[in-house]
Amino acid sequence: MRVLEVFTVFLRLGLSSFGGPVAHLGFFRAEFVGRRAWLSDAEYAELVAVANFLPGPSSSQVGLAVGLHRAGWVGAGAAWLGFTLPSALLMALLGGTLAGGAADGAGWVQGVKLAAVAVVAQAVAGMWGALVTDRVRAGLALGAAAALLVLPAWWPGAGGWGTLGVLGVCALIGWRVLSGAASGAGALRVPVSRRAGGALLALAAVLAATFAALSALGGGLELLWATFRAGALVFGGGHVVLPLLEPAFVPGLLPHGVFVAGYGAANAMPGPLFTFASYLGAAAAPALGLGAAVGALLGTLGIFLPGALLMLGTLPFWSALSGRAGARAALAGVNAGVVGLLLAALYTPVFTGAVRGPADLAGALLAYAALTAGRVPAWVVVPVCAALGALLA
Repeated sequence: MRVLEVFTVFLRLGLSSFGGPVAHLGFFRAEFVGRRAWLSDAEYAELVAVANFLPGPSSSQVGLAVGLHRAGWVGAGAAWLGFTLPSALLMALLGGTLAGGAADGAGWVQGVKLAAVAVVAQAVAGMWGALVTDRVRAGLALGAAAALLVLPAWWPGAGGWGTLGVLGVCALIGWRVLSGAASGAGALRVPVSRRAGGALLALAAVLAATFAALSALGGGLELLWATFRAGALVFGGGHVVLPLLEPAFVPGLLPHGVFVAGYGAANAMPGPLFTFASYLGAAAAPALGLGAAVGALLGTLGIFLPGALLMLGTLPFWSALSGRAGARAALAGVNAGVVGLLLAALYTPVFTGAVRGPADLAGALLAYAALTAGRVPAWVVVPVCAALGALLA
């Protein structure tokens, strides 16, 4: 049964995918493009491109779309549940006891960071070979990577808007230059009609207005609006959620120390960083007159719902648009830009956040060798690196 297969695969990824959204995308590509062939590289790049154009948790949005592609609407829900459940439960337990703590210095965490370097490097290499097929695309990929690396120094507040702008430039150049060589793009098809997509986008707007209007009533509605608003505004990765959530919870609902401790714990968990909201919902539940389980559930649904509605609502329009020659050319440019995006992220934050010296670099290289030359799957490499990191710490 495809739905059960989707849930099982994503549950395993939810238990083993450390390293943040960029690493998750690497794990997803290794699993769904390389190992299982559910998607082609071009289809996968389209999903990554859509997710990067939208606010929300990009890896979770891509996971939803993969589940939808494989097993329909129920498959989308199974993918989200499997990938989210492990870290959401752990974070909710931490929040319920107010016992979350930062674990960045732990040896096993360092081990999985080095594994993430190898996984992302493998994804970059594979997508480069499939999508960067000429000098124009190579120029777009390298130019996008260079721009994304230096943009924070030029425009410190750019956040995800900088990524959006760079991919937009790649789309424009692709539209003008790649018209005769873009036939490989636009292959993605999803079982969602444009009417259904429009309804999902309208539902996102209605829920935002409803939660905003009723949030003054407090309790669960206040929690839903705080997390829904953050989930709808996050561009540029899960870490951006921190400054968006803090004003809603500190100091009114949580002490600053409890808030920061939970964020540290979220960074040591597998799966999506957005499950930080599961912790916040459970920890803030007493102040809101809720049980910890209810608070965790509302926080989790609130933070993920807008990104899910936007992703699933946008896909049918994206697919229709990508069927046109000009749109396919623009998408070819975006695909090259996505490779540049992953290349830039491979350096920072993945490489710079993990490799502290020659020994760490050696560990990352050995993990990369295991993935590529040894053909060891990522879900085996990651726990082995974690165990070695704990032993050698």
